[in-house]
Amino acid sequence: MTVKQAVILAAGRGKRLQPLTLTRSKAMMPIAGLPMIERVMDTLTHNGLQEFVLVVSPDDEAIIDHFTSHSRYADRVTWAYQAERHGMAHALLQAAPHIHGDFVLSACDNLVPEHHIAAMMQRFDHGARGVLSLMRIPIERSVSTGMVALSGDRVTRIVEKPQPHESPSDISSLPLYVFAAHLLDYLPLVKPSARGEYELQDAIQMLIDSGEVVAGVLTADRLTVTNAADLLKINLHYLAATGDRFINGPIDPATRLIDPILIEPETSIGANCTIGPAVYVESGAAIGHGVTLRESIVLRGACVPDGAHIVQQVVS
Repeated sequence: MTVKQAVILAAGRGKRLQPLTLTRSKAMMPIAGLPMIERVMDTLTHNGLQEFVLVVSPDDEAIIDHFTSHSRYADRVTWAYQAERHGMAHALLQAAPHIHGDFVLSACDNLVPEHHIAAMMQRFDHGARGVLSLMRIPIERSVSTGMVALSGDRVTRIVEKPQPHESPSDISSLPLYVFAAHLLDYLPLVKPSARGEYELQDAIQMLIDSGEVVAGVLTADRLTVTNAADLLKINLHYLAATGDRFINGPIDPATRLIDPILIEPETSIGANCTIGPAVYVESGAAIGHGVTLRESIVLRGACVPDGAHIVQQVVS
């Protein structure tokens, strides 16, 4: 396997996650104890990726501090900055000076099974110059993503956000790719779209039109975060995957704990509570007395009042 470098796009603020993203970027949303972007990096590391270029907003001090001072990836990160958000092709162009060969490109909020990434890398090693992660979706959702036409496993056409009646298929392109380095040569040729953004899909179509093999690998499983409900779902997924109890601090003996749970350090937990199953309490949260928490996450700075009954909620 020749691909060792990954670019992760993390400059977006996540407007649809507001008010949760008013105090931190989407990439730094917590997923069972780790920033979401770090969960993405874990899946890539398990597939042999060793270096990361993170494209971030220059004013995102939290992500810069985390990966400079706190993350196990600190010595494997190079920074690229996107001061103004003008689309994925524009974001990738900011990373281009730091890319030294063939590479993986991923959004900061796109989690797929590790075996799917392995299949993409294998297809790339067998002659494709671009490999796209694909998923079938209801055709009415075509207006929110790139859609592709396939011939066998070859992508013959990619269209950004078409109307359902104009979509070439019901197969969407997820924000995860393996590319030959020369895709970067097409980025300066991309023109602004009707919505004023530089679309990565245009560069991919240029690669296709040049005669290079661009392939697609389908997945049926994907986790992403668009809104608070997604954030809850993905946290519950990771809690269920461990099935364990992680407690970092004193708990009143009258409080009942039901696995799986994760309670971070520097939290305040009252007496006579029932916590779990499937609860994540982030550092800096406070929970009053007599609280019931089930299938929920409590984010930093949140205060759950005495006697509250919280089920399947994000508390912020």
